[in-house]
This record gives sequence, C-alpha cells and structure tokens, in this order.
Amino acid sequence: MTGMTSSARPLLNRRLAEFGTTIFAEMSALALKTGSINLGQGFPDTDGPEEIREAAVRALRDGRGNQYPPGPGVPELRTAVAAHQERRYGLSYDPDAEVLVTAGATEAIAAALLALVEPGDEVVALEPYYDSYAACIAMAGGTRVPVTLRPSEGRFRLDLDELRAAVTDRTRLLLINTPHNPTGTVLTREELGAIAELAVERDLLVIADEVYEHLVFDGAEHIPLVTFPGMRERTVSIGSAGKTFSFTGWKVGWVTGTPGLVTAVRSAKQFLTYVASGPFQYAVAEALSLPDSYFDAFRTDMLAKRDVLAAGLTEAGFEVFRPAGTYFITTDIRPLGPDLSQNGDGFAFCRALPELAGVVAIPNAVFYDHREEGAPFVRFAFCKRVGVLEEAVGRLRKAFAG
Repeated sequence: MTGMTSSARPLLNRRLAEFGTTIFAEMSALALKTGSINLGQGFPDTDGPEEIREAAVRALRDGRGNQYPPGPGVPELRTAVAAHQERRYGLSYDPDAEVLVTAGATEAIAAALLALVEPGDEVVALEPYYDSYAACIAMAGGTRVPVTLRPSEGRFRLDLDELRAAVTDRTRLLLINTPHNPTGTVLTREELGAIAELAVERDLLVIADEVYEHLVFDGAEHIPLVTFPGMRERTVSIGSAGKTFSFTGWKVGWVTGTPGLVTAVRSAKQFLTYVASGPFQYAVAEALSLPDSYFDAFRTDMLAKRDVLAAGLTEAGFEVFRPAGTYFITTDIRPLGPDLSQNGDGFAFCRALPELAGVVAIPNAVFYDHREEGAPFVRFAFCKRVGVLEEAVGRLRKAFAG
C-alpha cells in the first residue's frame, strides 16, 4: 500500500499527476554522477556585481529585511522597478499600486495563473515553453493550448494564423514569453503587434514573461508587450533579477500591471510565499539603478559566450539555431547521423551524452505537449565561464567530429 491511501486513491493531486521530477533535477544528478560539464540548467557559474552582493550584506547587517518585509515588497524595490520601467521603456507605474515583488519569476507566473484562471478556462502558450507554465496552468484548473514555434530560416517562428486559430470562446489568457526560453527567439514588433490586436479583439488577458529583457543580441530589440495599444489594461508583465544580475538563488522577481491586475495576483501570491528574499530586495533595488554601462557589458559578455558555444556546436556537427535572446542555444541533433543522435531522440541523446562526451544538455521535448515536434532538439546553456564553455565544446568536437 506504499504511496496509496486506504481508498487506493493516488496521493498526488490528479492535476499534477503528469508532472514528475523535473528534467533539470535528473540531468543535474547525471552531471554530478558522471563528472560532466553541466550546460543543462540555466544558472551562471559566477556571481553578479560585487557591489550588489555587498548591498545584500549591508542589508543583513543593518537589519533590513531580516523580518517579514511588506507583502507587496519593500518600497525601495518597488520604486526601483517603476523607475526601471520608466527609464528603459517609457512606462509609468505607481510603485504602491502597480508593482508587486515575488519569489522569483516562477512564483509570479504561478500567482498570476492561479489568480486569473478558473477551471475550464483555456490558456494559449507558445510551445516549447518553460516547464512551470504547464504545471501552473494545471494547478489553476485551466486547459493549456500550445501554439508551436517552428524552425524556419535559422530561427523559431510564430505562425500568427495558428495563434488566431487557437483562440476559442473558452480562451481566457495568452501566456507570451519573449525573449523566448528555450528557443532564443525574440518576437518582432510585427509579431507583438499582431498578438496585441488579437488580445484586444477577443478581450483576452495576457501574461508577458520578459525575464530575459536585457539579453538580446544581433540587433534584436526587446519591446514590452504592454507598450502596444490596448495592452496596458490587460497585461501582467513579469521581470526578474536572477537572469539580469546573475544572482539566481536570491529569487527576486516582480509583476507590473494595473491596480486591478496586481491586486488579483497579490491575492494569490499572499498564500504562496506571503513574502520572500527580504534583504535581497534592498540589494536588487540598487542593482536596478546601475548605469546603462552595466547592462551593455552584461549583454556583450553573454554574446561572446554565445558565440563560443555556437561555433563549437557547429564544428561538432550540430545544426545550431543562433539565439537572438536568452542564454540558451537550441540545436538539432539529426545532422550528427542516426547512430550518434540516437535516431533523433533528444531524451535518449541527452541521457547518453554525459558518458559519450562528458557534457549535460536538456532535451527540448520536455517543453512540448507535442513531444514529436521537439524530439530532435536539444538545449545548451552558455551562461558559464568562457573556459568552461571551451572545455565543453572541445569534448563535444572530440566525441562527434573526431
């Protein structure tokens, strides 16, 4: 009877039955077991700016945030988020009514979906998607409706006709992620404009996950969805300190939106963590006030790392989709040949890769409802030290290109 109740009903809520241990836990354990270089999970292997780390230490020593911070977040951080939105995008938010601090973007996504979605509502999301999307939609009782990004001319593209066709009378919300994890696609002004028009026409709410806003390359531009006509009153925008300042363990994210939307999200959020990351909130407030030179240098550094990994993967024989944003590269393993690519099976390939090459990656199929669509694609993270990336690509070249 282990794992069962007396009525033989499974212990795990049926909404979560399809979600077991995440692929990240499995692959990280495999990296540890085999001594492989872990290019699977998206966290940097160096800390962010020293002055921001010291700001957290100061807050701890000064007793700021060591007890429960205010439910919406410390005023200094909410003010800094609003100032950042104004400075970068010309968006005006009231720090008291239109900004909410969360335990990372993951909680922001969970709270927004739990607040805005009721059982039976449909949520349209771009596939492949960050794995918590599916679980949070399920916890809210919603039905996820994936619209698949497909490779074309070197990037993954959104089919706007397919997006329109996915919207029904039951659709409550669009869940949009740009810059997009895992494909690295940055939606264009035209694509975002079409999404905005659809949302207005069908009176849909939108969650805009924009945590990689500061990581765009090759002339790509991050344009917040909320800046388009009719989107201010219907969009919950989500940002994060972890991806921008390389302190992913601090778990500081935020939501911006109208007072009504933020109040709704806060109503759910208060029963999740209530509050989190007290001293780190003060440090992130300082981080958001760093000069533009910090953000420029951060992007330049990541671009150089992207190019090291992209070149090495290409030389090893992978088809590389060079990302316009994020710190992930998606590859197609089929050019390696049926034997080395495990017949184009990304799961089998990633499970074999540590023994074969001493490197860990993530199979993109885990981010798809339509697993066959993602089967041959594998994601590598380049938010690592250049020396680590060079060692990894050396191993990959040796394993696949002799």
